[in-house]
Amino acid sequence: MNNAELTPEQKLQELGLILPAPRQAVGNYVGCVRVGNLIFTAGQGTDEYRGRLGEDVSIDVGYLAAKQCMLNLLAVVKQEIGELSRVKRIVKILGFVNSTLAFTDQPKVMNGASDLLVQVFGDRGRHGRSAVGMAQLPLNNAVEVEMILEIEE
Repeated sequence: MNNAELTPEQKLQELGLILPAPRQAVGNYVGCVRVGNLIFTAGQGTDEYRGRLGEDVSIDVGYLAAKQCMLNLLAVVKQEIGELSRVKRIVKILGFVNSTLAFTDQPKVMNGASDLLVQVFGDRGRHGRSAVGMAQLPLNNAVEVEMILEIEE
């Protein structure tokens, strides 16, 4: 089986990545909402990466945090739809980066999430994106990411 024929789950395995168990909501919300063939996810941070970019977190570590946020999001999506091969298109991601006022490399940090999507879904993983700096994130997360995606019915 060549790389183009691999399922998203197989591509993750080939990359040495494992989807974690979906994280529990820390408030009165759900992990995702399905509207027709679109899924809107809640924001996902991480359990591993804390701190502020431009202060105590490097761009490289922020990249890993964004990548882990995306793995957490994919776990939520997989729980909702069963198989990631049902993802027709990643529409957009929004990345919140806990950063100092002087830090302006939020796009470099968010490449951790974007690169993973393209590795796993190929052209279906190319998406619109916003990457914004935040004064603080819940639980002092370094990064939080949310996503909109289209699925096959």
